[in-house]
Amino acid sequence: MPKDKAAAKSAVKLAHASIPNIDLGRTFDLRYEDEEVHYEALEKLAAFFGRNMLAHRHDRVFQVHLIENGEVRLHLDDQFYHARAPLFFLTPPSYTHAFVISEDAAGHVLSVRQQLIWRLFDSDPSNLLKQTLSVPMCVELDAAQTGPEQLLTVFAQLREEFRQQDIGRELNLLALARLAFVAMARLSAQPLPSKTLRQHDVQAFHNFNQLIEAHFRQHWPLDQYASSLNLTETRLNDICRRVADVPPKRLVHERLLQEAKRQLLFSAQPVSEIAYDLGFKDVSYFSRFFRQHTELAPGEWRRAGVQGAARQS
Repeated sequence: MPKDKAAAKSAVKLAHASIPNIDLGRTFDLRYEDEEVHYEALEKLAAFFGRNMLAHRHDRVFQVHLIENGEVRLHLDDQFYHARAPLFFLTPPSYTHAFVISEDAAGHVLSVRQQLIWRLFDSDPSNLLKQTLSVPMCVELDAAQTGPEQLLTVFAQLREEFRQQDIGRELNLLALARLAFVAMARLSAQPLPSKTLRQHDVQAFHNFNQLIEAHFRQHWPLDQYASSLNLTETRLNDICRRVADVPPKRLVHERLLQEAKRQLLFSAQPVSEIAYDLGFKDVSYFSRFFRQHTELAPGEWRRAGVQGAARQS
């Protein structure tokens, strides 16, 4: 077996053996470190991480995505869903999930420390909340009913409260988070059934994402990725469009862009060092690549990100 294929297969096996835990406090917003309840706009997270999130988990955190526009292709634990807004999906602590959202997707992401939700479970004598909310779920909402309207209202209130620094802010966030979880429990009686998709296509898509994770700094061409997966480039393109509705080259570029943003925002490295670390031999080419995807030069994006963080702190 060629060395590059052997290395690629080893990378896939290693990735499957250790699903990464994404700590948003260390990769996106330091406020996650200190707060029991954290709200973020889905679009803002997508702008930073990209719209394709490879398999990951969140330790000690319940996370909810409430999508008001667009659609999602979601691998949640061992189930696959293709759902259209309005919808929500719940990921309890440590459950593996991966998803791709459409370009027009918009909504909310709520992250809550598990201790807060456990206290909610303990306060329910029926034990139904624990039974319902301790497992992952994806639920499409009927906007004509009153239950979804209540959930959408609570998330809008969470958004506004999180932006404020008024007296009682933390108490209100805790109360609204509890309301949101109770509302989801009521709406989860009929979770969305998984949609039919060839399992080997889904597996190949995740294997491709794991190879991207291992080799995006090496700027592998698509034919090298396809060869390592024992696929043709045409077949790889077909799988990515079938599973995620995006071309494979875009997935590679989004991973490069995500890492560039992370280093620009969370390190003091010069742009030139970041470019070389990401495998760009020419700093000007890195700047053109970054501007093409963000409409800003790397230095401009860094300054805007730092100023935005300062305003929010």
